Amino acid sequence: MDEVVTQVGAFAPLIMNAVKALIVLILGWIAAGAIGGMVRRRINATPQIDPTLGNFMASLVKWAILAMVLVAVLGIFGIQATSIVAILGAASLAIGLALQGTLSDLAAGVMLVVFRPYKLGQYVDIGGTAGTVKDLNLFTTELVTPDNVQIIVPNGQSWGSVIINYSAHDTRRVDLVFGIDYGDSADEAMKIILDIAKADQRIHDDPEPWVRVTNLGDSSVDLTARLWCAAADYWDVKFEVTKAVKEAFDAKGVSIPYPHSVEIHKEA
Repeated sequence: MDEVVTQVGAFAPLIMNAVKALIVLILGWIAAGAIGGMVRRRINATPQIDPTLGNFMASLVKWAILAMVLVAVLGIFGIQATSIVAILGAASLAIGLALQGTLSDLAAGVMLVVFRPYKLGQYVDIGGTAGTVKDLNLFTTELVTPDNVQIIVPNGQSWGSVIINYSAHDTRRVDLVFGIDYGDSADEAMKIILDIAKADQRIHDDPEPWVRVTNLGDSSVDLTARLWCAAADYWDVKFEVTKAVKEAFDAKGVSIPYPHSVEIHKEA
């Protein structure tokens, strides 16, 4: 019995240290989240600072606090900070090789914040993946697709890919193509499209609406309309003008060709 008590007593300091370490981890995690959130709110409350920087700085502060918490936890078990630095120094090559992807994402995150090829709320295409930027932190960029699917893109992949920012400018050009029959008047069809464009308050007068014959296809004469509008109105203009032109063509007797299937009946 005495031996059992002695063995339990020998493990008591280790158990106590484990409990202390767990408490420090929990409190540190809560503190890191709270302080990171406070940093984000303070930065985002300043109109002169881009919200993208607020998210990035909040992530940086959170991970810095967690690193200090980890050092404190190791100190509870008797591992001194100087020893940790020495170990990290000796193992720097191995750690660098093991974490090269993570370190690359971190460096890319800094570059994204400095050069800001995109910001929160903008619609972008990153290497073929498109969505609205919801978050940018130390290691990843979070996108949300129009059908509300979350996409996480590592910052290293983002910085190393072609970035198409559809929201970078206040205005965008809407390109629409309409095919009419060879027997219809191209001038009349172009006038119909221009009248619809000029009547739409969302379409800018400068640059003015542009409509031209751009292609003579196998079964249609193709008319291209180039209309400028605010970036926020792009999709509404695209869909609603297309519908309005179709209805106006029907009313004016302008036909839109489409393929017809021909059945060949053979005599028995």
